[in-house]
Amino acid sequence: MFKTLTQRFSQAFQRVKGKGRITEANIKDVAREIRVALLEADVALPVARSLIQRVQQRALGVEVEKSLNPGQSFVKIVHDEIINVLGQEDVPINNKGKPTIVMVVGLQGSGKTTTLAKLARLLSSQSEKVLLTSMDLHRPAAQEQLQMLAEQLDVPFLKPQHTETKLLAKAAVEEAKQLGSRWLLVDTAGRLHVDEELMSEVRVLSEILQPTELLYVADAMAGQDAINSVEAFNSLIALTGVVVTKTDGDARGGVILSIKEVTGLPIKFVGTGEKLDALETFIPKRMASRILGMGDVVSLVEDIERQVDQKSTKNVMGKLKRGGKLNLEDFKSQLVQIRSLGNLDSLLEKIPGLPSIEKGTGGEVDDRVLRRQIGIIDSMTPEERRQPELINGSRKRRIAAGSGVPLQEVSRLLKQQRQFSKMMKKVSNGGVRGIAEGLNRGSRRVSERYKIGPHKR
Repeated sequence: MFKTLTQRFSQAFQRVKGKGRITEANIKDVAREIRVALLEADVALPVARSLIQRVQQRALGVEVEKSLNPGQSFVKIVHDEIINVLGQEDVPINNKGKPTIVMVVGLQGSGKTTTLAKLARLLSSQSEKVLLTSMDLHRPAAQEQLQMLAEQLDVPFLKPQHTETKLLAKAAVEEAKQLGSRWLLVDTAGRLHVDEELMSEVRVLSEILQPTELLYVADAMAGQDAINSVEAFNSLIALTGVVVTKTDGDARGGVILSIKEVTGLPIKFVGTGEKLDALETFIPKRMASRILGMGDVVSLVEDIERQVDQKSTKNVMGKLKRGGKLNLEDFKSQLVQIRSLGNLDSLLEKIPGLPSIEKGTGGEVDDRVLRRQIGIIDSMTPEERRQPELINGSRKRRIAAGSGVPLQEVSRLLKQQRQFSKMMKKVSNGGVRGIAEGLNRGSRRVSERYKIGPHKR
């Protein structure tokens, strides 16, 4: 979501990088360019104005003047001030009480129900006992949607037995206590802050449940309207934080850069895709580095460890270390893993150096292509999958006919399998960890250059 903003920052920094001395005119020119970039990214005007003022004050002081590398010092100042805008410290979800009650509110279509399911998955993956329930009695099939997501996650779901909000809330708390649930996650109906009846309902819910976390789910695509809605909800019910959704879309990033400064509320999570594992804890220092194109290797490694089947990868690496050859069954297992990665652009922006490159060619993994490739492999005999060298012209024609693809696609797949085998042999000593550690070394070099502290897990 920050692709355009990152590119604009990179262009602005080129004006001061490598200079032995930075003049006041240089600083003002770069500051003006950054200000325009922030406003084009839909950052709130007061936020952009105050950030630029702080950057200019520090840049015109001794901090840059006496630096051996003024350009790098200027970049560090901008990095520090973006962290100030996002929030100096990450604010984790509060786990006070048993059950700890988390209630989500927001406008219709902002992604509340899916976000709650993502949060349930995140918490249950940490061996926490979770109960999901919905207080949305207005939207058709709202209960069924959350119940279906709960079944996918193998998480308990409490189906409402009442049609009155007060009774629903009390029943949910009782059920959570009886089940010994550590967390009670509560969905609510989408509502506008001007709808007095629905706002009165959510106030009653909040008073009965006394949630530890009352989170507003903001759609990143809504721009400044999302900020206005957060402020309006916060004035009527005491919110404790914000979850920003749909950050994998065409949003310009202004919501994330404006919320904390304008509302005072911390961002606790960001939704990075449609899949149920696409929810990240919001860490300001990591996000600031991604915005400036410095990458975020810690989050990248966490994504890889969470989404990649470690057992399958170890099997492939072990086979290579024993001197074995990778066959089409191994290739298929890796194609299945690629399907699970989802949005590649969100992974690429976490690699140091890559965010400044024009992306957009990655995007969502083309599931149709991957399914077709897996279908080709499934059309082979077990012997052919284990020994690809057996596949001659007549076998290729039979496989193409069986999988319903042109002959060229079978030949292309076999070539890709050979390339995959060569690539994996090169990284067999380090595997996924080796690749990640190499990226981490690159990230440390970036951090040292701009004197930025390490990102903590």
